Amino acid sequence: MKPTLRQLQYLVAIADTQSFSKAAQVCAVSQPSLSQQVKEMEYHIGATLIERRRNGAALTPIGQEILIRARAILRDVEDMKALARDAGDDLTGTVRIGTLPSIGPYLLPLATRQLHAAYPQLRLQIYEERGSDLQAGLIDGTRDVIMAMPDVHVGMQSITLFKEDIYICVAPDDPLASSKDDIELSELQGRTLLTLGSGHSFAKIVSDLANLAGAEISKSYEGTSLDAIRQMSAMGDVIAILPSLYYLSEAAGDPGVHVRRINHPMAQRDIGLIWRQSSPLARKFEKMGENFAQAAQTLLARAK
Repeated sequence: MKPTLRQLQYLVAIADTQSFSKAAQVCAVSQPSLSQQVKEMEYHIGATLIERRRNGAALTPIGQEILIRARAILRDVEDMKALARDAGDDLTGTVRIGTLPSIGPYLLPLATRQLHAAYPQLRLQIYEERGSDLQAGLIDGTRDVIMAMPDVHVGMQSITLFKEDIYICVAPDDPLASSKDDIELSELQGRTLLTLGSGHSFAKIVSDLANLAGAEISKSYEGTSLDAIRQMSAMGDVIAILPSLYYLSEAAGDPGVHVRRINHPMAQRDIGLIWRQSSPLARKFEKMGENFAQAAQTLLARAK
């Protein structure tokens, strides 16, 4: 007898929660039933997959190997169900979309309103996550599509939605606040730049700009959000680095800071819609991408 899909779901739930009781709650079954199904799976596979501990559960090395295959099988089953459910070209059903926190809150309110007006049967489940987590979600199938920087997510299918410029943000009494013109990287030499913490894709861009400019990244403060680093820059001495959509949505009207665009080819980032090459929903994602791109252009036009 081979493991059932339900048994594979139980294994994934235990791996994610590290607990039999929590996994049972996630799967909406009783704990004894879940435990019995896992034992049956272990019997038929011929190996112990889970180490039972007093304070939880952990997968054995062979359990980790089986987990990788279980996630892939469940992901492919979900793709088959999506293909059957959404055989037409219209945007219907539920799409799980992951987005960088530096994009989603500023683009999706407008984009989702436009999508809902055009496709009222479409439902989006939106998750804000770091770039590393977005990649993991695509691979294990918990995300159907993500909005991020395509060059970071190799081996995936993508379309480019828009290009963002990068801005500095300083206190009004900072010497760099004396002009509204674009700023050259050379003017940042010796200065301290603020960025998001590790795991955020935007942090790599800021680090590269700092190296080019001869600036340094703050070692005493890593922002948890763009709001946080903007507010820190308002206190003086340090420079926040912000992408276009955030600047236009949150910082453009803030009298407590002064913002200037960085004039350098590296002070840009491409944002795209990204999905697995095996996804049966590619045509639908392309159609969604057209809407996202239009919404982005509407917002970015405010900078001109």
